[in-house]
Amino acid sequence: MSFLKELWMFMRVRKKFWLLPIILMMLVFGGLVVLTQGSAVAPFIYTIF
Repeated sequence: MSFLKELWMFMRVRKKFWLLPIILMMLVFGGLVVLTQGSAVAPFIYTIF
């Protein structure tokens, strides 16, 4: 949690709020890859992209 706190402080102090959507999308796509790894839903997810 300290990493997230430091990241938030960095973005707040340096006014780098444009980084937030990029980080969120990377987390969403990373989670999607991890969750579909080896599941029955994987072929359907990959056809979307």
